[in-house]
Amino acid sequence: MTPIAHKIMERVSEHDTGKWVFTPRDFLDLGSRGAVDQALSRLVKANQLRRVGHGLYDMPRMSSVLKRSAPVDWDAAIAALARRDGVRIIPDGMVAANQLGLTNAVPAKASYVTDGPTRTLEIDGRTVWFRHASPNVMQWAGKPAAPVAQALRWLGPDNAADPYVISTLRRRLPDAVKDDLMQNSGGLPGWALPLAQSIAADRAVAV
Repeated sequence: MTPIAHKIMERVSEHDTGKWVFTPRDFLDLGSRGAVDQALSRLVKANQLRRVGHGLYDMPRMSSVLKRSAPVDWDAAIAALARRDGVRIIPDGMVAANQLGLTNAVPAKASYVTDGPTRTLEIDGRTVWFRHASPNVMQWAGKPAAPVAQALRWLGPDNAADPYVISTLRRRLPDAVKDDLMQNSGGLPGWALPLAQSIAADRAVAV
């Protein structure tokens, strides 16, 4: 193993196996881009690392349930892309609504919105669609309530006002997310503000 490869593995081992997806940019302090790329390629050939997408890698791990290599950690893969490309990425509305238990609908492709370019990528054998979104959508990036804002936008005024939606979010959302939703409610569409207030009705947070 070359010195750079050894240092790469040392850094990777500092993270939980499979919980960190990385790119060559994460190791450029160890050597030139060419040297890092070559070290990563050799580590993949030696089955010490796994290539999960163009320029994306993780440490492979076995799934005790599937009895084969476990799928990539999706959140870690998206975080690696955002870190590498210097963009912000959040789930699109349907994905967010599904994660929050508001719909059984599942997009045909994993779908995200970003302040980067619209494009389609392959990650771990899945097609992922990234759609460029407006600043008023992307201002939620990194905020705990981002999935809620996305889900409400996707549902629209009529569906989002359904008592089931309000009661589900009021019951399931942690207090910190409710607080964040109200603190950033200025970024919601006008019709969504009273819904956010209903969702966070048990929280005394100034708008």
